[in-house]
Amino acid sequence: MARIAVIGAGMGAMAAAARLAVAGHRVVVYERTETYGGAVRRFERDGFRFDTGPGLLTLPAVYRDLFVKTGKEPLEDCVELVQVDPSARHVFADGGEVSLPNASRAGVVAALDAALGAGAGERWGDFLVRAREAWDRTRRPLLEEPLWPDWRVLAEKEPYPAVPHKRLLRTRRARTPAEIGRWELRDERLAELLESQVLAYGLDPRTAPASAAVLPYMEHAFGTWYVRGGIRELARAVYERCVQRRVEFVFGAEVARIVEKDGRAAGVELADGTVADADHVVADVDPARLRALTERPLDADGDVRADPAAAPPARFTLLLALRGAREPGAVHRTVVHPVDSQQELDFLVSPGGDVPPPPTVTVLRPGDPGLLPDDAHESAVLSAVVSAEAPWEDEGTVRRYTDLLLDAAAAAVPGLRDRLLWHEVRAPGEVGTGAVSAPSLAAGQGRFLHPANTTRLPGLYRVGDWSHPGGGLPHAGMSGALVAGLIVEGPEFRGSQ
Repeated sequence: MARIAVIGAGMGAMAAAARLAVAGHRVVVYERTETYGGAVRRFERDGFRFDTGPGLLTLPAVYRDLFVKTGKEPLEDCVELVQVDPSARHVFADGGEVSLPNASRAGVVAALDAALGAGAGERWGDFLVRAREAWDRTRRPLLEEPLWPDWRVLAEKEPYPAVPHKRLLRTRRARTPAEIGRWELRDERLAELLESQVLAYGLDPRTAPASAAVLPYMEHAFGTWYVRGGIRELARAVYERCVQRRVEFVFGAEVARIVEKDGRAAGVELADGTVADADHVVADVDPARLRALTERPLDADGDVRADPAAAPPARFTLLLALRGAREPGAVHRTVVHPVDSQQELDFLVSPGGDVPPPPTVTVLRPGDPGLLPDDAHESAVLSAVVSAEAPWEDEGTVRRYTDLLLDAAAAAVPGLRDRLLWHEVRAPGEVGTGAVSAPSLAAGQGRFLHPANTTRLPGLYRVGDWSHPGGGLPHAGMSGALVAGLIVEGPEFRGSQ
């Protein structure tokens, strides 16, 4: 039985902890806040309850596998999963809109043809076929296996089979989602649909690799799910599974240093000076904090994945308490597209000026009685991906951005301004908010991969959004499975078969 210290109680950390405990190890989790879940948090006020992190779940099979491997009760006995249908309603700046059925190719094709004109659905369906090829080529190395030692193979080869685009004497292939939109989808609204799904993961569709096509494919193929009571209920279920497996949690415990002995990780030192010995250390922290805890380089020289050139984007979120019940037929998720998406993307890359441009706004209206004080009220969560480097400490900037989100959300929530009781702002930099970490993607010279779960310091492992296979609930859960496999089976571990 090995002693394992886990830094942080995020979803990836807890997924690793539960699996390691089942394997017979003694696991202690040190969390500097007073609760578990990482970014999967909850805010409560006046009988309203809100998810302040992710609001929906894709690839639920990752957590089903976690519960199968760690106990007798399956996931569905611990939380209620609800398939969201339609998956999303998209409202375009020209007043047009389309609602996309959940996990139905034929339904999506028919909906797009009806809303955007004959042929639109076929072009989107053909794109999804190509996106599936990219998914099939990268699913194992970028989701189910530890990062290959020769990761540059993944960095250099583009798995998306772009269609040749001939113009005059040149033949070109799409290298980014924006080019896929222009040359393959050939419809501004289809392009906006694709770009919004890429942007939701914190990626600029003008510079992300074409392999980002796997992101809308994952949602299309495996569906979009809601957890009754909010995604926080999923975090609760994972935490309780850890406790059942005798994982120990120490909250309010700030780790100040990773202890090294004989050239390997040998425990953690807390801010109060307490030292906890361990045979392995698992860290669910961002790269900058991990470097500070070790004061040594953890990746090979020239590893472009370890230090991204620019700060990743963040999410600006509004929590709304509304008078009146949710109207019949209301859609769970609506995406409101701006008039000029290029201005939004320019602001994302280089924030500046007094007036930020209107963003792409996602409106979540769960209609879940468990989140409300009574049936005469409704809650909604508005969010937009923004630059973390904008002056969010300025009250005027926050106020202007709040108005932009409320104006956009009026297209999704009837009578929004008149129904608004109060709102809470979650701006970048506040407690419970953080940078958006995208799943790992192939191509792009490695800039869209994440550091491996192993490090140059033996006995120290990375887990969670900032390690392979990247950000998001399913990928964080998979990082926990990979770290547990590496510790239990050793470096020869190659993922689930």
